Amino acid sequence: MSDAGQSERKSPFEPTGRVASIPLGIVVQRQPGATRWAPWVWKATSVMPGAGPADWSVLREHGDTVEFHAKTIALELHRSEVEAYRVSLTMDPPAVFVVLREEDDASSNRDYAIHAVTASAYEAQDYLDSGEEIVEAVPMPPGLIAWVREFTDVHYIDEPFVKRKRDKKRVDLSEDGIGDARIRQKADVYRAPGAQKPRRAQ
Repeated sequence: MSDAGQSERKSPFEPTGRVASIPLGIVVQRQPGATRWAPWVWKATSVMPGAGPADWSVLREHGDTVEFHAKTIALELHRSEVEAYRVSLTMDPPAVFVVLREEDDASSNRDYAIHAVTASAYEAQDYLDSGEEIVEAVPMPPGLIAWVREFTDVHYIDEPFVKRKRDKKRVDLSEDGIGDARIRQKADVYRAPGAQKPRRAQ
């Protein structure tokens, strides 16, 4: 491929395309639960931009508390969602959202699996509304903040508010029903009485 062709192809990390993507390592902490019915508490605590593949690799242990690099999953940004990303950036601190779903594999010793990650506050709210997943707001590292902000700055369009004009409906016109006048019939529930011919007196 020529140098010109290579320059036209945008890296998936480049935040100026319509869609941008970056691998995001998800760190999950497991600590003892407070009751016998919930022996463990699982919580997404941080993310690692650019991380390699992982499958619940242990990062650190402190007594019974363990932190795992649970999974690396792509964080995608879409041009149509920039308004939602701006909301996430205004949080204190700016956050991405990790979605945990109950583990389907009965042989697994974990209660939850990583289902999704998103920088859209609106998408996170949709998951919360479903009530089927756990949604954790995880702080964005500085480099990720800069990447998401650049994407939103490139694609955000500040549309001015335009007051809609109400349609003015004329009230001085008579309406003789809404039936189809082309259909000859003795009775039509949609036709006004004035549209029906008077019956002859017997």
